[in-house]
Amino acid sequence: MSAKSIKSLLVAVLSTFLVLFSANVKAQHEEHKTAEAHHEAKEEGFNAKKVIFGHIMDAHEFHFLSYKGSDGEHHAISIPLPVILYSPQKGLTTFNASKFGHHGENEVEGYKLNEDGKVISVDPSVVVYDFSLTRNVVQMLLALTLLCWLMISVAKAYGKGQGVTSAPKGKQNLVEVLVAFVRDEVAKPNLGHKVNKYLPYLLTVFFFILINNVIGLIPGTANVTGNIAFTAILGVISFVVIMASSNGHYWGHIFNPPGVPLGVKFILVPVEFLSVFIKPFALIIRLFANMVAGHIIIICLISMIFIFAEKINGGAGWGVSPVSLAFTIFIYFIEVLVAFLQAFIFTMLTAVFIGQAFEGEHHGEEGAAAHH
Repeated sequence: MSAKSIKSLLVAVLSTFLVLFSANVKAQHEEHKTAEAHHEAKEEGFNAKKVIFGHIMDAHEFHFLSYKGSDGEHHAISIPLPVILYSPQKGLTTFNASKFGHHGENEVEGYKLNEDGKVISVDPSVVVYDFSLTRNVVQMLLALTLLCWLMISVAKAYGKGQGVTSAPKGKQNLVEVLVAFVRDEVAKPNLGHKVNKYLPYLLTVFFFILINNVIGLIPGTANVTGNIAFTAILGVISFVVIMASSNGHYWGHIFNPPGVPLGVKFILVPVEFLSVFIKPFALIIRLFANMVAGHIIIICLISMIFIFAEKINGGAGWGVSPVSLAFTIFIYFIEVLVAFLQAFIFTMLTAVFIGQAFEGEHHGEEGAAAHH
């Protein structure tokens, strides 16, 4: 009986302990959740993720900076862009993007901005088509205008004899060096006798990417070449040019590789066929990833100042700022190099792929010329 009594007592003590322990854990968990909620509410001051994606994503304004006014409110220095919407139910609607408010909190004529900054209808049953001039579109048009002005002005200078009978001057110097570089180092080694046929396209791609890369380094501007839609269009155009340049020899090497055992062909042919589509995809991803990565690194380095100041104290923010700014300047100069490098790589790979498409024809013509 005594053993049973001791056993019952131990069970009772253990049960009481478990109940109290679980209650204590539950209370601590609730307290922890409350502290987390309070902590999250407090952290709304600086959101690095929002700043980073706000810079690399498209938007309806050119945002330069924000400041806290004497009224205690945050004000933004920005250039709002026109919003152009069409709905089959509501027709055409146009207004200035500033009507959405600084944080996109306002509804305008039944439309609002979602978390990604895209215009949607307040009424889910209303279909809306967005034809707005976003900052990527505006900046791309500005880059195109700048490219046309640059090339036309240089062509006019050559037409007047400058650079032909005399030394080139001003912007003609820079353009001539870059044109000669693309012609001699990119086009001629890969395209051979067809260099003049494809050189205008290669020069257009090179200068258009370069101008957009350089403009994107100016604070407040859009990172156009870091937009997957922009690089996808360039990749698709290159794919069309490559396919239009291909011949029977090119496709013969893909579907019937010479000198390869039959058993291996069943593996090699699908790989070669997929490579036709992988090549332009590589062009798209390479340019997009490199231009996005540089901008993200720069913004992350700058964000460290505000993160240290908010998480620790203001002194920590001031303390880390010299290191953060030094690394930012270093990366910024690297990005200037990357702007030229990525324009060169995209143009070079495009020329290589085009040259591969008519390689058999090229060698055939050379062989025929050598034979004669």
